[in-house]
Amino acid sequence: MKNYTVYIEQDEDGLYVGSVPSIPGCYTQGKTVDELTENLKEVIRLCVRNTDQDTGSRFVGVQNIELVS
Repeated sequence: MKNYTVYIEQDEDGLYVGSVPSIPGCYTQGKTVDELTENLKEVIRLCVRNTDQDTGSRFVGVQNIELVS
């Protein structure tokens, strides 16, 4: 099992938009948060599979980096 951090926003039309910052181009939308969550699961599987097949690269993980002002 892998965990992914996702960003969720609501656009001006009320749709929920989610993106996975650790996977370039991996985003989707839904009418509800539940629908968005299911769509995100599907798109993450597709993005990871395509990345693995196309370049041979594998997702390693997400890190938080703290910057001191």
